[in-house]
Amino acid sequence: MTITVRRLLRFNVASALGVGVQLGVLWVLMRELQVGYVAATILAVLAAVLHNFVWHWRWTWADRAIPVVGVPAALARFVAANGVVSLVGNVVLMAILVRGAGLPAIAGNLVAIAVCGVINYWLGDAVVFKVRRV
Repeated sequence: MTITVRRLLRFNVASALGVGVQLGVLWVLMRELQVGYVAATILAVLAAVLHNFVWHWRWTWADRAIPVVGVPAALARFVAANGVVSLVGNVVLMAILVRGAGLPAIAGNLVAIAVCGVINYWLGDAVVFKVRRV
């Protein structure tokens, strides 16, 4: 199996776990705590972004060996790239899909996650975990 295929599989596994985190947080906030879908989506995405960063740093792109001292900069890149795409993309798509199309929040969130995931893989590979020459 090539490194690209292995990386893509790992990205999808880690991201699927992140989807579980995001949907779980969204469900608890909306159903149990009665938080509105926009605020709940923001908090759920932030939880998933932190979860996904750790998995992608330690597993998906582990071969790129970001040392612990480089983690703050990598996390900043991840939040600026993947976090912004996930947050803005999820909130905008949720508004379109839930309010505009009438989808249930969980279904709308799954669609939003899939759309943002394609963009986030590219950003992770090309920006966040790019090999940096010293």
